[in-house]
Amino acid sequence: MNRRARDTRTVLVALAAATLLAACTRDATPATPGAASPPAPPAASPLPATAPTPPGLLLTADFGADTVTFVDPERGAVASVAVGRAPYALAVGADGRAWVATAEGVAVVDTRTRVRVARIPYRTATGPVTDGEYRGGGMGIALSPDGARAYVGVNVPGTTGVLEVLDTTSREVTAVVPVGRRPFDVDVSRDGTEVYVTGHDSFDVTVVAAGPLSTRRIEVAPYGTEGGLGSWLKPHYAAVRPSDGKLLLPFEGERLAVVDPRTGRTAVEPMTADTHQHGVALAADGRLLVVGTGAVRPGDGKGPSLTVRSPDGTERIVPLEGPHEDVAVSRDGRTAYVTGGYTRDGHWNGITVVDLDTGATRRLPAGTRPLGVAVL
Repeated sequence: MNRRARDTRTVLVALAAATLLAACTRDATPATPGAASPPAPPAASPLPATAPTPPGLLLTADFGADTVTFVDPERGAVASVAVGRAPYALAVGADGRAWVATAEGVAVVDTRTRVRVARIPYRTATGPVTDGEYRGGGMGIALSPDGARAYVGVNVPGTTGVLEVLDTTSREVTAVVPVGRRPFDVDVSRDGTEVYVTGHDSFDVTVVAAGPLSTRRIEVAPYGTEGGLGSWLKPHYAAVRPSDGKLLLPFEGERLAVVDPRTGRTAVEPMTADTHQHGVALAADGRLLVVGTGAVRPGDGKGPSLTVRSPDGTERIVPLEGPHEDVAVSRDGRTAYVTGGYTRDGHWNGITVVDLDTGATRRLPAGTRPLGVAVL
C-alpha cells in the first residue's frame, strides 16, 4: 500500500471535522523553481483599438477580474475585453469567436476585432453573482465540432450542476441537462455525438448524448469516494484521446484514470509527478500535458510541475514556480502555456511558457488570475 493510500483515512477524518467543503485543498508549500529563466523581455505595446488581432496570440480567462486578455506569447498582455464577472474557461471556434463561461452568463467575443458581441444569461438560477472558487455560474465550456452548439457546465452552489446547451447562431439557451456537482470541465467527442461533463464534487463524468440529451453517469474515483465533499482526491479536468475516444483524467500525480465512455469501465495507469493535478491538454503528437499544483499538505507530495506524458506512458516532469491551473499547446506542439491563476490560494497574474523540447521555462505577465487559456 503506497503512502497516500495509508494516509487517506486519517486525512479524510480530519477534513470531515474541518469547515472546508468541496475542497481542492492545498497548504502553503515552498515553490520548486524550474529551469533558469532569461531576463524578462520589454513589455508589449497595447494593440491599437482598430488593428486586427494578429495570429498566434493567447487568450486567457481572467478569473480575478471581469476580462479576457490577449497575450503576446513573447512579451505579454496587449489588450483586454470586459466579459462578465469571474470568467473561468473559454472555447474558441474556427470563426474566431470565443465563448467564455463567466458568473453572469456566457460571453461571446469576436477575437479578430476584440469586441464582446453578446452575453447570454444562464437559464438556471445560480444565486448571487460572486467571485471565488465556489461561485455559481459557468465553469467548463466546449464547442461542438461544427461550431453549432456551445456546451457550458453551470455550477449551482449547494446542489448538482447542469449542462446548458447554447445555439451559437441564435445565441440562446436551448436545453438544460442535469449533471454532477461543480462541473469543472466539459469535453466533446471527436464526432460530436457525446458531451462529457466532469463533476468534481460528485466523483463522476456525465455522458450526455448530443441528440436526445440523455445521460449516463460514470463514477471516476480511483481512490474511492470516502470523505465526500471534504476529499481532494476528486476529478478535475479531462482530455479525449483521439486514437480511441477514451477520457484521460489524472489524479495526484500517481494515477491516470482511463475511462471508456462506451462501457463505463475505468483502467488506472501509474503516474510519477506526485502532486495535486488540475488542467490537461493533448498535443497533436499524442503527448498528454498535466498541470501539477503542488502538495495538498506539507510532506505529502512534491511541488508544482508540468507532466509531459508520452503515448507509451513515459513521463518527463518540468518543475514550475508556484501553483498553476490550466494549459494549452502551441500549434507546432513545441511550447506549452500554463496559466498561473489557480482556483485556490497561491495564484499569480501570469503564464509560464514551457519549451517542450528542452524543459526551459519563463514567466510571462498576463491578465488577472488567468485560468482558462487558448491559442488563437
